[in-house]
Amino acid sequence: MLNIYKFAALVGPLYISIYGMLLKDIEEKFPFLSVVAYGGNEYVGIIVNQDVTVTTMYVYTKLKTTDHKQLLIDLGEIWWWESNRMIPINIFLRKEITEVGYSLMTMNSKDVKVIVGPCVNLNNLTLKRVKRKSVQVMRRPAR
Repeated sequence: MLNIYKFAALVGPLYISIYGMLLKDIEEKFPFLSVVAYGGNEYVGIIVNQDVTVTTMYVYTKLKTTDHKQLLIDLGEIWWWESNRMIPINIFLRKEITEVGYSLMTMNSKDVKVIVGPCVNLNNLTLKRVKRKSVQVMRRPAR
């Protein structure tokens, strides 16, 4: 795993510009990918769900083959452009995502810091949207 903090100590000021470019590239080219700091390591992948206690994500670097890596990127693009992004990828693409299920990682949310990328939370789906209607009463002018 890539430990950005140790890398930064070795490289110094150069690290900031390289790291910033990497994050910018991820944001622009792969908007569905998230970078997460957890336990002194950073992980790149697609967050399935993050609630108060648990954060679950498909970790890109845990994928064993280049075919699986390409599959996760392709499925991420489909999920990003064809869903409303509030539904987790494993629900939206249930059958297709099972092939990379071994890269699923569960982390304690209080120790997770999302550095870059989207974060899906199923609790947001349960919030009801209240639409307020305003009624305006008008009197007819007296004749």
